[in-house]
Amino acid sequence: MIDTVVFDLGGVLIDWNPRYLYRRLFDDETAMERFLAEVCTSAWNERQDAGRSWHEAVDGLSAQFPQHAGLIAAYRDGWEEMLGDAIQGSVDLLAELKERGVRLYALTNWSHETFPRAKKIERFGFLHWFEGIVVSGEEQLIKPDPRIYQRLFERYSIDPARALYIDDARRNVDAASALGMHAWWFRDSDGLRGWLASHGLLPA
Repeated sequence: MIDTVVFDLGGVLIDWNPRYLYRRLFDDETAMERFLAEVCTSAWNERQDAGRSWHEAVDGLSAQFPQHAGLIAAYRDGWEEMLGDAIQGSVDLLAELKERGVRLYALTNWSHETFPRAKKIERFGFLHWFEGIVVSGEEQLIKPDPRIYQRLFERYSIDPARALYIDDARRNVDAASALGMHAWWFRDSDGLRGWLASHGLLPA
């Protein structure tokens, strides 16, 4: 029986995309995509998720690409503009699970410097519904490293066999499954609702 549900945040409950910021800063979509693929890459951003400071990240990349220093700094300074709305269908499911007394936790790859700012944003008030949140930047570990899942289990006394993990990144779902969790690869809230209903967590 599943009595605990663990949510990823970005891409499941919160719409995050650096293009929301950079479309304002670039006139050319192709140039923007090249910048995000070659300069402020997802791998570079993951280092902040793993605990690197934004000061170090911006200074180091600006030294490498001085012609883009302003655009690189914008990744940090305009960070909140990358946050879209809450993914309402998923937030509705979270609310229903909360109402039914399911234990709720979150496990997120997120910078320890920016996550506290996200928690203060009014439209993301549901972040305060969780009994606990493990933030990669605080742990200096990122998914899919098994150690960050183990930290979640140990800190909150979670039995992986009785827990469901939900993430939009397949590699993170596979890592959770390998550790004995039930795991769902999130693509839309309707599909998730069907899974939750079929496993007795919500009414059919």
